[in-house]
Amino acid sequence: MPKALSLFGHPWRWYWLALAVIVLDIVTKVWAVERFMYGPELQIIPGLLQFTYAENYGAAFSFLADAGGWQRWFFGAVALGFSAMVIVWLWRLPAIKRWEPLALALILGGAIGNLWDRIVLGYVRDFISVYYGSWHFPVFNVADMAISVGATMLVIELLFFAESKDAEKSAEV
Repeated sequence: MPKALSLFGHPWRWYWLALAVIVLDIVTKVWAVERFMYGPELQIIPGLLQFTYAENYGAAFSFLADAGGWQRWFFGAVALGFSAMVIVWLWRLPAIKRWEPLALALILGGAIGNLWDRIVLGYVRDFISVYYGSWHFPVFNVADMAISVGATMLVIELLFFAESKDAEKSAEV
């Protein structure tokens, strides 16, 4: 069987990773709803980190949360289109690559995890709260962390490894 068609070969391994992120995101959101929706917060690191429950009707940092409902479908369509683009992007990457597909798989899993909430519930469930004194970072979830880590990895690749790729391409010519 050709390696490209193997269920754990390239690019399938990256789709499996995205699926793992989706499952982890949904499982932790269900846990957070059951534990914190009607109960008290759980202090993990007092004065810095706690688990709580929040519903985000907008995008990142509750952007457009009070826009009247149209944003649910708009952000859902954007996430769906972006996810389709990432699926194709992953499929076309050379099997030798590791960093870029890892980043894309994290982003894909996070995007679909939040898309699931947005389509099924109309909002995204968040439960991780980072704060210090009166300063509070917006509450987030596992999908948000995956997206953030994946996006950071892509930026790092662009800033620090793009030159070496350009040198490789020019050496091939």
